[in-house]
Amino acid sequence: MKNNPLLFRIAKTHVVARKKQSAIAALGVTFGIGTFITLMSFMTGLNGLLDGLILNRTPHIRIYNEVKPSELQAVMLDSLYGNASTLHTIHSIKPKKTASNIRNNRGIINELSDDSRVKGITPQVSARVFYQSGSVLLNGNLIGINPLEEDRLFQFHQYIIGGKPSDLASNSRGVILGAGVANKLSLKIGDNVSMRNSKGKLVRLKIVALFQSGLAEVDNLQSYTNIKTAQLVAGENTGYVTDIHIKLHDIENAAEMSEEISKHFDVSSIDIKKANAQFETGTKIRNLITYAVSITLLLVAGFGIYNILNMLIYEKMNDIAILKATGFSSGDVQKVFIYQALIIGLIGGMLGLIIGFLLSYGISKSPFETAALPTVKTFPVNFNTWYYIGGAFFALITTFFAGFLPAKKASKIDPVEILRGQ
Repeated sequence: MKNNPLLFRIAKTHVVARKKQSAIAALGVTFGIGTFITLMSFMTGLNGLLDGLILNRTPHIRIYNEVKPSELQAVMLDSLYGNASTLHTIHSIKPKKTASNIRNNRGIINELSDDSRVKGITPQVSARVFYQSGSVLLNGNLIGINPLEEDRLFQFHQYIIGGKPSDLASNSRGVILGAGVANKLSLKIGDNVSMRNSKGKLVRLKIVALFQSGLAEVDNLQSYTNIKTAQLVAGENTGYVTDIHIKLHDIENAAEMSEEISKHFDVSSIDIKKANAQFETGTKIRNLITYAVSITLLLVAGFGIYNILNMLIYEKMNDIAILKATGFSSGDVQKVFIYQALIIGLIGGMLGLIIGFLLSYGISKSPFETAALPTVKTFPVNFNTWYYIGGAFFALITTFFAGFLPAKKASKIDPVEILRGQ
């Protein structure tokens, strides 16, 4: 331990004396770490954007009334009364007649609101409408929401053009119209849009904002209004609710809780993973590719650093012989070259962190426009602190082993053989 300050000074002298080789080794660390941070920040930022397109707008649990065939058909009564030998052929089984609204929806919402797993609940009313402009009728869907709660739970503002959720909350006769519908009918914010419900009743609502999801089949049909307005358009009473959307604190509880709700309240319920199974698979594959490429990049950089340090140590055989001849032990020689590797790793790692941040920052300021998220103007970048901590840790670990392995070999060299060959 007493020799450590001296050994460190010797290592620093070696680094300074061979500036070109030391700079090349440090640049290997710099570009490896800088590229790793840039790639991870950019790729995870893009993955987060793609995940947000689904996760931010999709409830963790959706409660609704599903239309399905009756489990017990009249023709099955024979088997119930002992006539199981009778053979029946059934065609075109009619679905069970059920109401589209959720019964006792207020009771369900109140009970679930007390559950500690639930972050928030918002009811919705879906009404089939026809947008009218003169003699032109366009098929559409009007959804009644609580705008402020919808924005808090599902980031509704990210899909609104030229307005905000509070504009709808403060206007009982307002509507957020799909961008596709507005384009077809040549409507803009501030205009009135006419729509007829399934019973032919005409309703006029004022456009307070435009909605753009990036999906043409949605933007050409869908619009949003307040729940009471949607109930009025549908011709239903104030207790009419067609969907209940639930956001949880932990998405992993969605599947279990969905089954509990379905059994307890006798309603149809589906969790986000079941509803978006293909999307979840795509997310896992994208993350796997991101981490695989990043780790491979670090390993390639690590081998490059090893080769450079190995050559540096090989070129210093005379120095090794002189150190051992003047009384330094094999362990001291090994420490000299490990210190040298760590100095290079520290310098290269710090530069790599700076370059990685600057490149990531530059990408985050580059223009990026997508129809799916009209509010996003630049590329998404994830400035996660752990990427920088991991990069710095890897720089030191890589250079340590890159210096340790050849240094261990060099420490076993007989100085007499080296000096004899000079």
